[in-house]
Parts: sequence; C-alpha cells; structure tokens
Amino acid sequence: MNTSLVQIKTQSEVPPFALTQAKAMLRQMVLDTVQSVHSERNYAKALDDLFVFCASQPLSRALLMEYRTTMDHLSPSTINVRLSAIRKLVGEARRNGMIGLEEAANLTDIPNVRQKGTRFGNWLTREQAKELLAVPDRSTLKGKRDYVIIALLVGCALRRRELALLKIEDIQLREGRWVIIDLCGKGGRIRTVAVPIWVKQAIEVWMAAANIEKGRLLRPLSKSGKIVGDELGDWAIWSVVEQSSKQIGIEHFGAHDLRRTCAKLCRKSGGDLEQIKFLLGHSSIQTTERYLGSEQEIVIAVNDNLGL
Repeated sequence: MNTSLVQIKTQSEVPPFALTQAKAMLRQMVLDTVQSVHSERNYAKALDDLFVFCASQPLSRALLMEYRTTMDHLSPSTINVRLSAIRKLVGEARRNGMIGLEEAANLTDIPNVRQKGTRFGNWLTREQAKELLAVPDRSTLKGKRDYVIIALLVGCALRRRELALLKIEDIQLREGRWVIIDLCGKGGRIRTVAVPIWVKQAIEVWMAAANIEKGRLLRPLSKSGKIVGDELGDWAIWSVVEQSSKQIGIEHFGAHDLRRTCAKLCRKSGGDLEQIKFLLGHSSIQTTERYLGSEQEIVIAVNDNLGL
C-alpha cells in the first residue's frame, strides 16, 4: 500500500494534517457517498477524529471500542452518526481489497448507543415566537434580512441549509398563492412549501431594500450594512437565530428549533398530521409523530388530574 503523505484540509475547523494516500482515498470515497452537506461535514469530522485517535496504530475492534468511549460526552445520535461513518470507511476498505471480509465484519460489529425515550428538543410558544420576530430592527437592512430568516424558519419550517440555498426564483405562484416550489430536502425528497402572506410581505420588503431581483434570497452584509456577497452561509443563519433568541432570554436555541416550533404551532392550531408531514418533508407519518412528540402531551398531561 502506498503510504506517501498528502495534505488534507478537513471540513471541520481544525488545521490540515497529513494522511497516507490510502486513508485520504478512503476518506474521500466515504464523503462521496453522502448527498447532504451537513452529513458530509459530520462524516468528515468523525473520520478525522478517528485518524487522529488511531495515529499509526492498526485499526482493530478493541481500538474502535476504546475510541467509542472517548465520545461519551456526546449525544447518542451524534455518536451513532460517527459510528456510521466508520462503518462506511471499513466497507470501502473491504470493497477496495484493503481488508478481508472477516476482518471487515469484525470491525463493523461495534454496537450503536441506545437512545432511551423520546427526545423532545426545543420549541417556542406562540407568544415566544412573536417575541423572537420582534427582535430584528426592521428599520435597518440587516434587520429586514434577519426578520426574513426567522420568518421563513418559523413560518415555513425550512431547514437551515434549505434556507441558505433558497433562490428568489424558487418562490412562485401556484393555485393563487405563493409557494416555494420543488424544494429538495433531506434524503433528496422534493416538496412544495406554502408561504404565508406575512412571510411573503417580509421577503418583498427585504428584496426592495436590498435591490435584489434574482439569485439567492439571503445575502451577507458588512458591519456597515452593505451587501458583500451573493450567498449567506447556513452557519450565519444559525448565528442570527442564536443571537436573537438570547435577546428574549432563551439560551441554546437553534434554527432547527424554529422548524419544530412551526410544526408544533401547526398541530396546536388543528393542522392535519399528514399535511404537517408534507410541510416538513418527512418520509412517514410515524416520523412526524415522533418529531411532534404526539404520543406524549406535556401541557395537559394524562397524570395532571389524578385526584390526589
């Protein structure tokens, strides 16, 4: 096996480091199997951390079990995503004749971490959502843009990456109302998302103030409030949500929590579960039920009126 060194710049925020040519090739093969930019970033982080941990040691089941214990501080879902990346790495090594079938089976026999119960995540009440929407200073260009960011997340249940990639041309009239047409979401699933009137009005105000008519809807701004690029990164969207939520006294709140907030508010307003599934782009009703925590009501819980 050729062990000449090549330089790899990881997608996670760590300095570039040297990998053997074989490791670099396998790493790229694994990343080429995932479609989502978010998943690619997570897989890159998992593999790079593994390479650093293993150093020059040969990969073994014992070493992988030891590596798994170094992730105990992470959530079960994060650990399992990283283990999935490692299994793909082993699979690519087997398919390329670098290891045998028996060794590959031994290396991939690392159990996932069980996640007990149903994770609720975060969401806002209707009143809190209104508070959050009131945070951006809409007399400024930045405030108009940030309001649109929050409005599309909580009003249309978009994922952060979907919002970052949204083009003005994607917003079209269908059956007498504005929609985001043919939105490609997680798993390559295509959906059409209705845009509430108040969200569309906010978009029009931002576009007029920013003097943009085509291309990406959201643009980066300088500190002086001038447009300085053609596209806004998904982490910038995350930052807008985090900073805005802190201003209403809510810590550790992200863009995806606004997607969940939209779904929760739809359900509380009497929205049909199947229609919420279409809005979110889920593959099944069961996924939407788990997402909403439909099987457990905590505002009016079944054990609130025990008569004790």
